[in-house]
Amino acid sequence: MVRGRFAPSPSGRMHLGNIFAALLAWLDVRSAGGVMVLRIEDLDVDRCTRDYAEQIIDDLHWLGLDWDEGGLQDEYCQSRRTAHYAAAFDTLAGRGMVYPCFCTRAERLAASAPHREDGSVVYGGRCRGLDEQQQQQLLASGRRPAWRVITPDEEWTVQDGNLGAYTLNLAQEQGDYILRRSDGVYAYQLAVVVDDALMGVDHVVRGRDLLSSAPCQAWLHRELGYRPPQFFHVPLLLAGDGKRLSKRERALDMAALRERYTPEELVGILAGWAGLLPEPQTVRPADLIAGFGWDRVPGEDIVAVLPE
Repeated sequence: MVRGRFAPSPSGRMHLGNIFAALLAWLDVRSAGGVMVLRIEDLDVDRCTRDYAEQIIDDLHWLGLDWDEGGLQDEYCQSRRTAHYAAAFDTLAGRGMVYPCFCTRAERLAASAPHREDGSVVYGGRCRGLDEQQQQQLLASGRRPAWRVITPDEEWTVQDGNLGAYTLNLAQEQGDYILRRSDGVYAYQLAVVVDDALMGVDHVVRGRDLLSSAPCQAWLHRELGYRPPQFFHVPLLLAGDGKRLSKRERALDMAALRERYTPEELVGILAGWAGLLPEPQTVRPADLIAGFGWDRVPGEDIVAVLPE
């Protein structure tokens, strides 16, 4: 049975891009007769709040999107799942796959090359070769290290259910990425793998901006003894100027959208962009289940011009 999830971060109000991905994730599960999980990704406790999480739940209900497991229970909130991440981290550490990184941001940028996809930097392994004495000297100077995983110099391919095959060299194009931050908080790259595995999630639907992390996460699944999920990356919704939508654009967040549209109108607009309707019309999510198929969902990003 398919088990999918929607995993929002309660750091602000959901916007158009979030609910586009949520709708497609929901349809993927419901069209397969599967189980939908709602996970709250609140690792960043400084930015994520209970109020935002409750608002996300209210917005999903308003849209007509439901779930079978999850919500605000502790076992589905990342901020309460630290013990699971620690166990996975210790497994990798016990195999000699992690090392402390003392680099400042400036040092990371100076020693890195641009990522081929999004311009982000690839960590060059500056601290991988530090010996015990050097590490102790840095600790004595007051530096607190983050912890990175050693990625192999090999290509990994994921067969995306919407975009097709995607290949990335883990060491050269991703680099040794952080598993635990210098403040002790476990990083998203580790948490999302552990959570998907332990929650039995085998379908992951999310925005195309996360495609480059899929091979890294699939590799980490294998290293921890898990089976990687099937990924489905959906096109991004772009503003009229071609830039990606963000939570800073208040005119496109759920507060503004709920004032402007009914749930059925908004779902119909999203369904039109997703290729599920020939043109936008008022419709409920449940009405789209029978006609859903990934062969109808576009791969290219969409300029999201809302009708007046």
